[in-house]
Amino acid sequence: MTQTAQSTEDRYALRSVSRALDVLEALGTGTTDGSTVAEIATAIGVSKSTAFALLQTLLARNFVIDVRLGGSRRYRLGFALVHLGDRAAADVGVSQLAMPVLRELTEVTGLTSRLAVLDENGYAVAINRVEAPGIVRIASSLGQRELPHCSALGKSLFALLPPARVVKLLAHTGMPRRTRFTRVTPGELMNDLILVAERGYAFDDEEDNIGVVCVGAAITDRDGAGVAAISVTTLKGDLSDDYLHDLGRTLRKYAERISQMLGAQVQS
Repeated sequence: MTQTAQSTEDRYALRSVSRALDVLEALGTGTTDGSTVAEIATAIGVSKSTAFALLQTLLARNFVIDVRLGGSRRYRLGFALVHLGDRAAADVGVSQLAMPVLRELTEVTGLTSRLAVLDENGYAVAINRVEAPGIVRIASSLGQRELPHCSALGKSLFALLPPARVVKLLAHTGMPRRTRFTRVTPGELMNDLILVAERGYAFDDEEDNIGVVCVGAAITDRDGAGVAAISVTTLKGDLSDDYLHDLGRTLRKYAERISQMLGAQVQS
């Protein structure tokens, strides 16, 4: 930022607003027990009376809450921020959030990456794609519906659904045999989905197209619901199981990054 731009921003900055934001940032980096007025005053470099006035203003608008703990009054972030966080995530959208991550994923793996969602009928629909470098391209049209029982994207998201919901969606999409490796009964698929849920990533190992392997991982929101999934696609060749599982763990890591942007609590 240039000095001129900085001075322009400073000219229009309101000290009271800046200090109120300092309070929120201090509470956001504090302990789960909250902070006292004195602790906030020290953290943002103001007097206790100023800190108290800022806290009362934020308290009136539900940006902070106060609790009694051990005889002292402590302050925590309020629920108004939860609402604003949800709105911000909705406004940005998973598609926009995911694109920089997809680009990095393709750069790291050298493979075409995609982002998909489930439509109302249970099909996986790709909404974003980053092409891999090189001359070898695997066809994958945006907006095309993919069968969930034999796609890594679909299985990643199905693994987060209740079994009854999965069965209902399968009754609509069907389970046609695409290759000799395709799982064609709900029981077979359910066993696969248990493994997907345990490890956090799914395989389409020549189940949709012979010679093609896809690896996918689900993106979740703050409630743990699957909102989208990412995948990479490659030719089967002589790829080892170790390589594919390493790729799966990489997908899971990048999916978790996007999930965190949506407010999900991800266990490391």
